[in-house]
Amino acid sequence: MNRRLQNLLLFIPNMLLLCGRLLTDSRVPLAERALVGGAIVYAIIPFDLIPDMIPFVGQIDDAYLIALTLLRLMEHTDPKVVREHWRGGGDIVELVGAAALVAAKFLPQRIRRVLTARVEMTPKLEELKSLPKPLLVVRPEPEAIVAAQEQ
Repeated sequence: MNRRLQNLLLFIPNMLLLCGRLLTDSRVPLAERALVGGAIVYAIIPFDLIPDMIPFVGQIDDAYLIALTLLRLMEHTDPKVVREHWRGGGDIVELVGAAALVAAKFLPQRIRRVLTARVEMTPKLEELKSLPKPLLVVRPEPEAIVAAQEQ
């Protein structure tokens, strides 16, 4: 597990470079580019949820947030776009998924929840209109419940 953690930490600069390339690609939706830019800023600023001055541990939250952002981007964009910008070895889709899993194992649940909330966005207004309306639930009268129990 320590080796996986070391590989993850060495993977962060490559993910940041990938994020930088994706920022300039017009095929990436604007909202996703904004999230990618936010992930870059979060990783660069040394004072975040786990300060980067703490060796190893300080970079895990950065790796987790970047991996989540890239996973979200691949859900909203064709993964081929991400693969085109990847300069490293291996399949970036699998690597990012593995990075998110490894980083999640080392982060406390509270920090994972905060970072996940930074990546998730509220649904658009149009999506809210298309949600099904709740059904009317008819509750039986108390007398009907008593009568049913007596039978």
